Order: sequence, then C-alpha cells, then structure tokens
Amino acid sequence: MNIRRSAAALAAVTVVLGAAVPAVAATPSPTPSVAIPDGLYGTTDPTYDGVWRQSLALLAQRTTGVTPADRAVAWLTGQQCANGAFAAYRADTTKACDAKLMVDTNSTAAAVQALTALGGHQAATDKAVSWLKSVQNADGGWGYTPGGASDANSTSVVAGAMAAAGEKPSEVRKGGKSSYDALLKLSIKCDVEPDGGAFAYQPDKKGALAANADATAAGVLGVLGKGFVTTAGKTSAAPACDSTTAGTPSGLARNGAFFLESQVRDTGYLKSALPGAEEQPDYGNTADAVVALAAQGATGQAKKPLAWLEQNSAAWAKQSGPAAYAQLIFAAHAMGADPRDFGGADLVAQLDATGPAPQATAKATDQAADADKKDDKKDDSDAGYGVWWTVGVFLVAGIGIGFLISGRGRKQQP
Repeated sequence: MNIRRSAAALAAVTVVLGAAVPAVAATPSPTPSVAIPDGLYGTTDPTYDGVWRQSLALLAQRTTGVTPADRAVAWLTGQQCANGAFAAYRADTTKACDAKLMVDTNSTAAAVQALTALGGHQAATDKAVSWLKSVQNADGGWGYTPGGASDANSTSVVAGAMAAAGEKPSEVRKGGKSSYDALLKLSIKCDVEPDGGAFAYQPDKKGALAANADATAAGVLGVLGKGFVTTAGKTSAAPACDSTTAGTPSGLARNGAFFLESQVRDTGYLKSALPGAEEQPDYGNTADAVVALAAQGATGQAKKPLAWLEQNSAAWAKQSGPAAYAQLIFAAHAMGADPRDFGGADLVAQLDATGPAPQATAKATDQAADADKKDDKKDDSDAGYGVWWTVGVFLVAGIGIGFLISGRGRKQQP
C-alpha cells in the first residue's frame, strides 16, 4: 500500500531520488523538532508524515471496529486546505494554505480513504477527490506533488482513494488515460529476467524500468482498484507471469503478484538495503506484499510472509509507530487473520496506545470514574471497604494504562 508504502517523509525523498526508499527497521526514531499536536497519533516529528500516519491509524481503527477519538478525527480534518488538498503536515492551521505549502497526492489520497471509511465527511472528501482529479497527469497517473512525473505508488494510492470514494478508477481520466494506463507503462514485461511482472516506481532518465517491490505491491492494488483495506480476492492458482493477459487489470495484477511471490518464496520477507548497508528485512513492504497477494487471490502464497510478520515484526512496529501497526492490521485483515492476536500481540491495542484513547475506551474510563464518585458517598460504616474498592479500581486502571503505554511506538510511510 503505502511510500506510498514508506512514510510520507520517505515519499518526499523519493521525489528527489526517483526511486522508492525502503523503510529500515533498525533506524532509531529522531527526536521531534516540533511539539506533537493534541489529537495526533505517534510521538515523532509530524513534519513529513503527520497526515499519512494519522490517516492510516484512523482507517485501521475503523477497520477493526474501533471508533476513534473525536479530537483525532478533528486533527485530520483540520489539516485540509480550502482547495481540498492535504499537505504532509500543517503546523498552523489558522493560516490559509499558500503556494509555499507543499501539498501532495499521497497525503490527500490517504486522508480520503480514512475519512470515507469513518463516514460523515462527504464535503471534505468530495473536495479532496476534486483536487486529485485536477492534478491528474496526461498519462492518467499521478506524481507525489502536482505536476510531478507519475509514479506507481502515488498513482495506486490515488486509485484506491477514488475507489473508496465511490468512483471507478478506470473512468477517472485525463486525456483519455486512466490510472490503469499509467501503471501499464510502469509494468515490466514477463520476458525480462528476473524482474518480469514487477512494477517500476518510475522510469529512469533513459526510460528503462527497474523492478521495485514496494511499487509492485502498490501497483497490484492500483490496477485492481483497491485501497489499503481489502479482503482476499477469489482464490486462484499460483500466480504466473503471462504477457498475453497483461493488457487486462486482472492479468497485470497477476503478473505483479508473481513477482512478489518470487521475492518472498524463500525467506518469507522482502529485503531492503541502503547504499553501503547490508540487506535486511523490509517489514513494511512485506506487509504491503501480503495485502497485494491477498487482493489478487494468491492467499496461499501470502501465508508465508504473513506468518513471518507474526513472528518477527513486533520490535519494528513498536519502534516505527502508528502507520506500522496499521500496515500489519491491513495485512491481517486482508488474510482474514485476527489483528488482536497477531503472533500473540494485540495490534489494535498497541495502535490505540499511540494516540488519543478511542471513544469506547474513553467511555469505559468515564464509567469507572462515576463508580468512584458513588463509592465516595458511602457512609462511614462502609468507609474501609470503600477505600479498598477504590484502590482496586485504580490498580486495575493503572495496569491497563501501563499496558497501553508499553505498546507506544511510532512509525514510518513514504
């Protein structure tokens, strides 16, 4: 899905580098250079990924039946510009958006997916969708920023937003071209070894395409017209790369799934490496690959990477934060697994603990407080019992809060 499948901060970097930058699990979270706003999920500087991680967090909560805190939703809606677009982060929302503010398609599309799922934000999503349509490129795709060259990740996340908002991505066209046409140009032909079936992030300066697993996971969802949250497609045979069917969305998705399966077949995970660094597991992209494989119907091929994530992703998610927990939740959801028992971890509780307590939790806390007040009104003959009952309530509450805090962590995105 996501970056796209990296944090929005990394997505911004990819605009410069022209290639998706993988998330690195062992990188320590930077110390925030700005205060963390009330209502925002995560504890790291939101400058480059505030809207992205908030959108994924709220969408993941909604997907698992959790009702987010009102102030968390209000924070996201308050980030929108008057023209419908979202930037990665607006520190001062009392000031109107101007030309100096870099709005982007990824943040906007992620917000559309979240707000559509939450419901009750039709005006905001309509404006956002209209803005996205206004910045569609002539090849049918989208770049990270308006006017930027189309890339697979941005095109796919926007296609997912269009589908979530009730549009048909194949009918959202510019110059007669749709997102499918843009993604078709970024797909690698089956006879190109060993990258056949994969999607490239963007062509290089000479027009050549290089396989990119992150872009491939995004591309599979994009051609299928699916967003971050999806259920498994009709179970199919093991994916195969077939150039004769590459002219159809399902054929293109199957080719992409073939490449992803070939990359996780031996280890169960995708790999990433920065220049000069050793290869290491790429947890976020592996989660995205699970979603893409499931969406295409290759659930059998998605079981191994899902199992690997269940056993190995805990430390990464804790260090990376809300968007990481959301990616794992999306992977579990796509495969019909329980995100509340993901390798023994409750991803939902861990996500909830990275931001404002959801409404259901807040209500339970209020009820406990009311019980305490009633207890205080007991007569002196029951004073001893009342004191110990109250102490017990606070001990239980303390244990619960301790558990939530222990799950705190923060993410990625691009």
